[in-house]
Amino acid sequence: MSDRNYILTQNQVSQKLQRLALEVAEQLNGDDAELIIIGIRHGGGVTIAQKISELVRPYVHMPIVVIEAEMNKDMPDDIVFSRDIDFNGKNVLITDDVSNSGKVLMYVLKPLLDFHPKRVQTLVLVERMHKLFPVKPDYVGLSLATTLQDHILVEVKGDEIIGAFLI
Repeated sequence: MSDRNYILTQNQVSQKLQRLALEVAEQLNGDDAELIIIGIRHGGGVTIAQKISELVRPYVHMPIVVIEAEMNKDMPDDIVFSRDIDFNGKNVLITDDVSNSGKVLMYVLKPLLDFHPKRVQTLVLVERMHKLFPVKPDYVGLSLATTLQDHILVEVKGDEIIGAFLI
């Protein structure tokens, strides 16, 4: 671990996810419309979606479904969900590990425009604050000012997030 510049340890990630889950649950308090959590594949987005689902479940009284969104992050023309879902009248939470420019979050919103969800929110573990697109995450584990040359990698092993580090 000493050769990496960790910005979040496994324990800190766990604490951040617990806090984020409580924030989500608070927003959804009293709502009974289904919650669909969309985890962005390529990185830790899916693992974060699964963790948030587990952590939110004790605090809300609604069905929770986790699906995956797959795309080419460089050219996100086609967004493919892991299963067909009717998003009409549902609460939707899009999760990703790191938000750089807002581009990926914005493109995942695109297929949702064919529906009328009750609400759509976004959650990221780390926000880098280099906004080029008009999407600001609703829930953020850690906001970090970095240079454009810096990269943040969220390390995932199996279904656990080991940490996040700067490269």
